[in-house]
Amino acid sequence: MTRLKLDISTSLDGYIAGPDASLQDPLGKGGERLHEWVVGLEGFRKAHGMEGGDSASPDNEIVAEATRDIGAYVMGRKMFSGGSGPWESDPNADAWWGDNPPFHVPVFILTHHEREPVEKAGGTTFTFVTDGFESALEQALAAAGDKDVAIAGGAEAAQQALRAGVVEDVTLHLAPVLLGSGASLFDGVGTDLTLRLTNVLEGPHATHLEYAVER
Repeated sequence: MTRLKLDISTSLDGYIAGPDASLQDPLGKGGERLHEWVVGLEGFRKAHGMEGGDSASPDNEIVAEATRDIGAYVMGRKMFSGGSGPWESDPNADAWWGDNPPFHVPVFILTHHEREPVEKAGGTTFTFVTDGFESALEQALAAAGDKDVAIAGGAEAAQQALRAGVVEDVTLHLAPVLLGSGASLFDGVGTDLTLRLTNVLEGPHATHLEYAVER
């Protein structure tokens, strides 16, 4: 049965991106530090077309689990284009994901800019949805078939999914980083969201918290 998942890295003080996102700092100032735990892992490197990496770390299984059985993604426009990137002046600018993105399934982009779908190597197709989150989710569910749908970020897309009450599984990768300000995952989500902790994995560079969303 298809499930809607949210898998995201966060700082100890609750931010999933740093302040002042720009083309130079698409994850905001200091935001890259949230992902230092993952960039050296075999699973991450393989997904991004690179060789080598640490395969023995318990973190590596977490990376594999995050992409297992995912049939489609929903992604925010800034996540697609790299923060306040080229789309600010050119809605037809290419994504920062390169010619062979790591998704390998359909990705539905939340945007106000109409654009024809973009096909990339490896099975990734970016489809641009201008009529809101519900439409993007409906299209992602149809594309995923029996597989799961993942919210790929950024903060606004994750918050829309949480406010809509459709997310069923949340995995937080808690990085030992303090950002001070930036984009807070739960900003504007409200207090009705109930998370039940189902698993904790302590890795060498992050703590991974798995939650089920209770209705």
